[in-house]
Amino acid sequence: MMQNSRNFFSDLDIHDLPLSELISDREKFCDLPEDWHIIVSDIRNSTLAIQENKHNEVNLVATGCVIAVLNIAEDSGIAIPFFFGGDGAIFIIPEELLHPALSALQKHSQNTLKNFGFELSIGSFSIKEIYRKDIELKISRAKVNNKLNIPVIMGNGLQYAEDEIKNQSEPQRISPSTAKLNLKGMECKWDKIKPPKEDQEVVSLIVAGCGHEDYSKVYATVMRQIDEIYGSHGNRKPISVEKLKINAGLQRINDEMKFKLGKWDLLTFIKSLILSNFGEFYLKNTKRGKSYLKRLVELTDNLSIDGRINTVITGTIEQRKALIEKLDHLEQANKIKYGYHTSSESIMSCYVKDMQTEQHIHFVDGGNGGYTKAANQLKSKFTG
Repeated sequence: MMQNSRNFFSDLDIHDLPLSELISDREKFCDLPEDWHIIVSDIRNSTLAIQENKHNEVNLVATGCVIAVLNIAEDSGIAIPFFFGGDGAIFIIPEELLHPALSALQKHSQNTLKNFGFELSIGSFSIKEIYRKDIELKISRAKVNNKLNIPVIMGNGLQYAEDEIKNQSEPQRISPSTAKLNLKGMECKWDKIKPPKEDQEVVSLIVAGCGHEDYSKVYATVMRQIDEIYGSHGNRKPISVEKLKINAGLQRINDEMKFKLGKWDLLTFIKSLILSNFGEFYLKNTKRGKSYLKRLVELTDNLSIDGRINTVITGTIEQRKALIEKLDHLEQANKIKYGYHTSSESIMSCYVKDMQTEQHIHFVDGGNGGYTKAANQLKSKFTG
């Protein structure tokens, strides 16, 4: 067990080098404290919900999972790694946050079941138990740009925990908490977002290592190929200031309010309606608003490495075909398996603590349930 493990993640060095180089250098990764835990929250039957054209609601529920836990961590002054997955999220947290986080997610699940018919699979798995089973799980931190850094996981520890929790015969017992569910900062005001250029599409991609390959070398190869074909991380982002448009529809406002409050509230509804109708003018026509939008693009989270590569990127059809050819070659050599989904747009949800600083994070998924459909394709390759 590491001393002062509550500050473990905030104390990790942030490496400023290409991800392909970081991933291939195992010396820049370390074990997690054994007194920390993995928490998984996943929407049950999300595939059916996507088929019923409820991908926006699915994305909102997943965003709410992240915000519920991050607000607890923020109140405790603890930085934690987390991974957004389109239809759920995974967190790595210290012991002192375990019960509050599980209780918050349970309340979020109760709200979403009541208001939208979605139920969450929620559970935890200890890091100590992962290491007892001799499963690899190491972590590092990477600088993506001057505003954003991300956790990077090597090994199958998170996937193992996720499978165990999702496939458990009985739900994990979670003792209730009297604390209220806190989704402060949750904003989902943006309409579906078209790619920056007219000839581009949005690709949601998940890559998993397989066989007996050294995943660090294989993932480094995949990241280099993405860089070579699509350009830098900034160049392949599906979000641009020019294409951002606020969705002021009554249904969107109503859904967001129910997710945050668990009920309908007239005062909140009126306030959200006013902000939605005047917000875009403020953001695109004032100095502060323009500054916020610029930071928004820089702070958009469209890449996570949780033991797999998960990314939403934009480019031309020709670029996608070139990448798929490379991935097919690696798959045929039994080095990876992958799943992907293409769409004409992306969707974005936001966690905004302070518009005037860098205290906001933006989560992106491909349109029409991009990550969920990519994950289903990937799963079929492992089970088919």
